[in-house]
Amino acid sequence: MAIYELYSKRQQRLRGDAQDVYQYEEIPQKLKIQVIHIIDRAIGSYQQSLDDHYRVAKAYAAIVKIIREEMGVFYLPPATKNVNPYKELIDYFLTDNTIDGSLNVIELAFNFINRGTRTLDHMNRRGYNERADEAIADLNVRFKENAVGYQYVDGEIVRVDSELIHAEAVKPALRLLNTKEYAGPHQEFLSAYEHYREGKNKEALNDCLKAFESTMKAICDKRGWAYKPGDTAKPLIDVIYANGLVPPFWQNQFASLRGLLESSIPTGRNKQSGHGQGATPTTVPDHMAAYMLHMTASTLVFLTTAEQSLP
Repeated sequence: MAIYELYSKRQQRLRGDAQDVYQYEEIPQKLKIQVIHIIDRAIGSYQQSLDDHYRVAKAYAAIVKIIREEMGVFYLPPATKNVNPYKELIDYFLTDNTIDGSLNVIELAFNFINRGTRTLDHMNRRGYNERADEAIADLNVRFKENAVGYQYVDGEIVRVDSELIHAEAVKPALRLLNTKEYAGPHQEFLSAYEHYREGKNKEALNDCLKAFESTMKAICDKRGWAYKPGDTAKPLIDVIYANGLVPPFWQNQFASLRGLLESSIPTGRNKQSGHGQGATPTTVPDHMAAYMLHMTASTLVFLTTAEQSLP
């Protein structure tokens, strides 16, 4: 379903009233209701034929069961007795005031939309690939419209701090790494985002470095370039440069790039999280973690794209 630009929305934009700064602390009630409409369209509502109703109930029951078990409850609050899974999920989603609880529901529901409706031919109707793509696109538009700094990307809710960098670096990095050859760095990069969303910034930096090093090792394995199993960032950079990942006639122009590769990600990680912190605990501020995530994404896009361009 297309996202409509209502008269009031146009006027807000013209007046400069539209929000342009992301917040991460809550999912507004308006956004929750918009999300429910999207889920209803994609999975189905209880207003279906008898056969379709069974399929829809089964889908919502699977989502509810996961949340119940993870929360350690028999029914999702505010339910105190057996109700239909759809109502139980929606009532919980609308009344829960925690950001984690709200994002849990969104991620689980959209994982079903992204995977279940495509592979199981949900409700035996055609067009569910398109419906799933449309639902995910609509969700991400609604996040943006409500100035809520999250997006559903590659099967997970990720935090977005810079829309431009996210679009030009993070999404391409996830897409390029989503192959068998890069399965390790792909998981490590997603883990870095998950730690960042949870406020575990030291762990996020550690996973940034892991993804950086794993990507270089994956490129070496793919190309048959020799390296030592214990090699860290600097010797791995030496290997990929020695094997022409950056053409020789660009080496001078890319001298600064080599300095960036050698110092940025490893240094950020080593100084902030990689070694003993001493008597005074160190903290990694959010802006530093966001910067390192974006820098990592840009570097991974460069490395994997450069490898693809080799003969």
